[in-house]
Amino acid sequence: MQQAPSSATASPAPSAAASWVDLDAAAFDPWKIQAVTHRLSAHPLLQPDSVVALGERLEARGSVRTHGSDARPGTPFNSAPEMFPNARGAADTLRSIADAKAWMSLLNVQIDDTYRALVGEVLDGLRPAVEARDPGMHHRAGWIFVTSPNTVTPFHFDQEHNFILQMHGRKRVYVWDHRDTVAASEHARDLFHLSRERYLLRWRDEFRARAQVFDLEPGQGAYMPSTSPHMVENGDGPSITMSFTYYTDSTQRDALLHRAHGRMRLWRIAPPAVGARPAFDAATHAFAALFDRPARTAYAELPGA
Repeated sequence: MQQAPSSATASPAPSAAASWVDLDAAAFDPWKIQAVTHRLSAHPLLQPDSVVALGERLEARGSVRTHGSDARPGTPFNSAPEMFPNARGAADTLRSIADAKAWMSLLNVQIDDTYRALVGEVLDGLRPAVEARDPGMHHRAGWIFVTSPNTVTPFHFDQEHNFILQMHGRKRVYVWDHRDTVAASEHARDLFHLSRERYLLRWRDEFRARAQVFDLEPGQGAYMPSTSPHMVENGDGPSITMSFTYYTDSTQRDALLHRAHGRMRLWRIAPPAVGARPAFDAATHAFAALFDRPARTAYAELPGA
């Protein structure tokens, strides 16, 4: 069991040259799951009333995702909102989250001018350490998760690198290595990058023993690389969590290779795992880059992103 180190929740804002997130630049490995600490829990924009107001604004822009608390670890992540609908609006859900029996995500909060500045400030602070090991930070984004007691975020993975930071409440986060092909097959990753589908990612309870586990309290967090499978179990009280995500040159390269491998599978060709054969990867990347046109995601790009 990995317990993230503790951190005070009411620290003053860092200087412009410092970071809201504590990260050992010398030890940072962009492809290694690791614990972090932060000083964002007392930030005015991350208090419940501010989050309710943001939810109202984002719901009007269609940038909210929600499901009921009956979702389990094995619920297909893409289908959870349809399988377990939450009929309440964003403000009503967020305002009464302790009793709402709901999971809610405020998506791409950087499309809101106020939160755009917050996302930029936090990731600007992290950028020097990240760029030193993993250059090309771009498509920087923020996501706020507000969850009722004992609510689950189903097993899934995402394309971006992710700093997930606990603001209020407690939760247990399970994260699997991004190359763990037992928890997530190479075929599942290929399909995901090709089509955003996750139906080949299938939960088994014995996966828990393979995970790195973080019991997060306010001021604590974790970093997970692109396509690290993860699952979250909320504690006995309501929770507010924020993720700060981004792509880099290496994530884009891997994504292109996975898309190319996904297309090979459609032609009944079984490619080697990404990274297993560098010469094959180089040839595949050179060829695929000539024709690959991934679907664009709607982001409000941040200055310098």
